[in-house]
Amino acid sequence: MAPITAAGLPVPQRVAVVGAGMVGLSTAWFLQEHGVEVTVLDREGVAAGSSWGNAGWLTPGIATPLPEPAVLKYGLRAVLSPTSPVYVPPSADPKFLKFVTGFTRNSTMKAWKKAMGSLVPVNDLSLESFDLLKAGGVQADTREAKSFLASYRTEAERVTLLEEIEHIHAAGQDIEFDALTGDQARAIEPSLSDEIGAAILLKGQRFIDPGTYVHALADSVKARGGKIMDASTVADIRDTGAGVVVTTAEGSVEEFDAAVLATGAWLGKLARQFGVKNVVQAGRGYSFSVAIDHVPNGPVYFPAQRVACTPIGDRLRVAGMMEFRKPEAALDQRRIQAIAEAARPLLRGADLDNRQDEWVGSRPCTVDGLPLIGATKSPRVFAAGGHGMWGITLGPVTGRLLAETMVTGKQVEQLKPFDPMR
Repeated sequence: MAPITAAGLPVPQRVAVVGAGMVGLSTAWFLQEHGVEVTVLDREGVAAGSSWGNAGWLTPGIATPLPEPAVLKYGLRAVLSPTSPVYVPPSADPKFLKFVTGFTRNSTMKAWKKAMGSLVPVNDLSLESFDLLKAGGVQADTREAKSFLASYRTEAERVTLLEEIEHIHAAGQDIEFDALTGDQARAIEPSLSDEIGAAILLKGQRFIDPGTYVHALADSVKARGGKIMDASTVADIRDTGAGVVVTTAEGSVEEFDAAVLATGAWLGKLARQFGVKNVVQAGRGYSFSVAIDHVPNGPVYFPAQRVACTPIGDRLRVAGMMEFRKPEAALDQRRIQAIAEAARPLLRGADLDNRQDEWVGSRPCTVDGLPLIGATKSPRVFAAGGHGMWGITLGPVTGRLLAETMVTGKQVEQLKPFDPMR
């Protein structure tokens, strides 16, 4: 007789994971740790969505809820400007308006503190989860951020992040830092220009080349017997009462014991029929890479401009923007230009006019800034998404805890705040 979970169902032996980004592949990998056979389906391929071109930060110390009081300070005029770091184009789409209303309602200090308290337990397990992947044979390294500098023109600008770090500490999140002058920051990181007058050195954080890492994770899943099906658009999932039938637009039909929806900004399309009412909105981020005279030793962050820079090989990836638009909309060159112009006075020796790898990807954002992880109204269909900007940092811990939930049938304590049915 097959083993039974605490939920009274047979332990799943064969699972379909929809989505081959960091979250989906991490879930597949940790399911394999429990002896589960996995098939990963993706409409394009491995790391084709927001896993490829993002900043690649593994920064649990600053993995905070996206709706925050600072968003309200921007005001309507600012967020309607195409050059604003947070861009909300005018739209009459009812789903989009519902998202913006809910997001605004959650951008209060009270809501932020509650959401931050929910993130701390998974933040605390995030780097350890990367170490488990490494120990289990994933052939990719995480790099220690020897210098992770949040850099500002003035000490007055820096106050916002110092206050946020106080709130992060108050929520129980450990983060060590040093406050530096501009000269001290330049001594550590010569790529900062003379415009930088103050900085914060964040300690204990890491970074990766996200595209390379996610491909290595996919290779490990395959090496352990998993199947990865590229160009497989899942059109329908049906709970039969004994399993789930997964049908793709390309015409394949296959039965599994359970399914995981890890489709990022497209999560709602499949999850809605299983009672997930939370709107998942694409918060699109842009990036490109440039040559720079001195490649930094770690990430460089310009919080006032919301520009994130990461060394990837011998180039610097420059990323930024939170653009609330449809995930399939074309890359908007004005956003790329806005990021380049914001970074130009702050970086020394960066060739911002000779850009490569211009990219846009859609982060899956929720109204309360918390992901959707766990069972839907079907005990055989699970959601894993809505991480906002933190899908890379929190992907492995999500997969680890969700796999445990699926094979035991028990509610894992750290995932309670992320119930997809909330």
